[in-house]
Amino acid sequence: MTMRTTKGLWVAAAVLATAALAGCGEGELGAGSVAFSTWGEDYIEQEIPAADLADGWSIQYEKFLFVVRNVTVADREGNVGARMQGSTLFDHTKAGAKPVVTFDDLEAKPWEAVSYEIGPVDADTALDGATEDDKALMLAAGASVHIEAIARKSGDGGEVEKRLDWTFSLATRYADCKGERAGKETEGVLVTNGGTDDVELTIHGDHFFYDDLQAATAARRFAPIAAADADDDGAVTLEELAAVRLVAIEEGTYGTGSAGNINDLGAFVAALSRTIGHFRGEGECVSVDP
Repeated sequence: MTMRTTKGLWVAAAVLATAALAGCGEGELGAGSVAFSTWGEDYIEQEIPAADLADGWSIQYEKFLFVVRNVTVADREGNVGARMQGSTLFDHTKAGAKPVVTFDDLEAKPWEAVSYEIGPVDADTALDGATEDDKALMLAAGASVHIEAIARKSGDGGEVEKRLDWTFSLATRYADCKGERAGKETEGVLVTNGGTDDVELTIHGDHFFYDDLQAATAARRFAPIAAADADDDGAVTLEELAAVRLVAIEEGTYGTGSAGNINDLGAFVAALSRTIGHFRGEGECVSVDP
């Protein structure tokens, strides 16, 4: 009788242990955080030096305004762990990385599908580095990106300057982002129990001056943009760029790949404006319509 009772107790204990293990199913491995920030690198904060352009021009930004929204963390199956509410207007000419959003209490696991958007400002958009006047300018234009810059080149006749004041309203979703984390290319983010994955949404200001929309060998050039200043008033407008046919440009490739019906320099630069978003520095995302 005693033996039978003891055996029953062991069986009961084993059942309880099995039930406890079953209750800790796969996904219950703790929780952690992801902290997103954004930075524009030295090219936006300081300048794109002449040594980094193929034709000797240098470019210095005076404003680099853009709106971030809909930062989303999801897994491969499409389960959304967190999504940013609202939007923020940044000016990356102001020094340093800037916080975007932090998600706490995410399930500790890989979240491979991370995306974010750059899209038009709205009345409730918050400000970081940007001013209320900047916001009013963006609202009036329905803008997602606005840049102001001075390009300079020294020559025998002295220094030449060209001013840029460009506004873009297209929205772009940067999807399936991946980049280097701890020395290894990683899809999305990795949430560890009690840890924080710090992720930089890096903005590349030099992309406006690439001479190819898709080729990895694209060079940075400004001479064709400078030459578009038809009235020679020192300001190169998007309307002046639109009057320049790509086939008429002799320097560089100005290739469009599979980008579609892009025939003029204005449309080309507008397409480049949708490539500025990166992930963890040089990491890539897929640029798509929201």
